[in-house]
Amino acid sequence: MNFKQIQQLIKFVSKTDVAEVNIENNNFKINIKGSKSQSNEITQQVVQQPIQHPPQPPVVQSHPVEPPKSDAQQDSSPSDNYITVKSPIIGTFYRKPSPDKDVFVNVGDTIKEGDTLCVIEAMKLFNEIESDFSGKIVKILVEDASPVEFDQPLFLIEP
Repeated sequence: MNFKQIQQLIKFVSKTDVAEVNIENNNFKINIKGSKSQSNEITQQVVQQPIQHPPQPPVVQSHPVEPPKSDAQQDSSPSDNYITVKSPIIGTFYRKPSPDKDVFVNVGDTIKEGDTLCVIEAMKLFNEIESDFSGKIVKILVEDASPVEFDQPLFLIEP
């Protein structure tokens, strides 16, 4: 069910005397309640879990970031310019394509444009996150099998 269909359903409930509509599917649950108030306006409550949105390409921003330094790095240069790869969707971050496979990338790996960095599971769909540029992985900012938010930093990459 897409957003337009949900809007049509809300309009239907508001124009009729239907008190409540419940729809359940494998991927979502929607509950629309209509109730007449004293001013004859209808208030609706929509509860939905979750609607699948198409994956968007990773958001990449280039700005200076100083990763945490170990004792051996304390005396080296103050900071370098790194590119931050951010999550394009909400979901669960995985470093491996499956539990019995090797990780996509490790700190120190050199990557090129188009290389898969990780997968993010959203609604039981595994979305591969690919690099938009070449460089070296400086830091992985998320633990394997952790939930991630939209626009959350995932990797620091030295171009």
